[in-house]
Amino acid sequence: MNAFAAQLKHWPRRQPALFLALSALLWFAVYQTLTPASEALVAALPVERDSHLGGALQFFLYDTPKVLLLLTGIVFVMGIVHTFVSPERTRALLSGRRLGVGNAMAASLGIVTPFCSCSAVPLFIGFLQAGVPLGVTFSFLISAPMVNEVALALLFGMFGWKVAALYLVLGLAVAIFAGLVIGKLGMESHLEDWVRAMQNTQTPADATNTVMTWGERIDNGFHHVGEIVGKVWPYILAGIALGAGIHGYVPEDFMASIMGKDAPWWSVPAAVAIGVPMYTNAAGIIPIVEALMGKGAALGTVLAFMMSVIALSAPEMIILRKVLKPRLIATFVGVVASGILLVGYVFNLVL
Repeated sequence: MNAFAAQLKHWPRRQPALFLALSALLWFAVYQTLTPASEALVAALPVERDSHLGGALQFFLYDTPKVLLLLTGIVFVMGIVHTFVSPERTRALLSGRRLGVGNAMAASLGIVTPFCSCSAVPLFIGFLQAGVPLGVTFSFLISAPMVNEVALALLFGMFGWKVAALYLVLGLAVAIFAGLVIGKLGMESHLEDWVRAMQNTQTPADATNTVMTWGERIDNGFHHVGEIVGKVWPYILAGIALGAGIHGYVPEDFMASIMGKDAPWWSVPAAVAIGVPMYTNAAGIIPIVEALMGKGAALGTVLAFMMSVIALSAPEMIILRKVLKPRLIATFVGVVASGILLVGYVFNLVL
């Protein structure tokens, strides 16, 4: 038994290609089973699947392993990438030579990563780990849940290309602008100490300029997983538990009553304030948007609500608290909320 355990421990060093291939297949296979597994677990419980409690339990049982799998996979890959590319090179790539280029690149990357706000946090941490500037990482964190191909495809199918295109332009503008503002404020000191220490740590390849073996690179990936996942997983569980509790109770009638086309000016900030405590992804919130629109809500007000749900969720703030200090979280919320309010008013004005 001990001999087998020793062989298993050294397997990544002896056959790194086979280890990586089988690990990727296993990760993908487990990820594909999350939905049926969560449904089966809820079905085995003495609750109705279509009830509020059943929906909340399914959400928690699905989203918890999903976010942890994403976090583990992304941090492991970033740990390997870190052995090839120094933080200085990564910073130079995403910073760009002109103001805003790195923010635009990061926000554009968010379009092709259909993550919810909590699922985007692992890659956000990975960017910080690689030395990407703070403002640029925030442009990605905002864009990934808010402006992705899922949201755009659903908006196109329900409201047409003009609404989808305007949402794309304004959503990217919010992500880029917010990242620029946060970057200009120079708030790196408001990262938690363990994140700042991680940013300043060089890999052996950086420190010695020696060529690492693939086995050593894999070891570095495991090291980063243990260092990061070990610190943030309690916050992930707490955040998703809050999101699951709120997910099953969406008061559509009440929200539609204050989001009508003839509602006063404060309906847009009220919609944003209502949306922040909630948590879902674009695919989950757009059917609610359609229902609210069917009850007479104004499109700009509803889209501001949608943006706040998927870009400023309370569960995301709980998870980010392990990475960011309260002042930086408050700045992030304030800047993004201001951009979302502007989007809401512009939509209501032009449509």
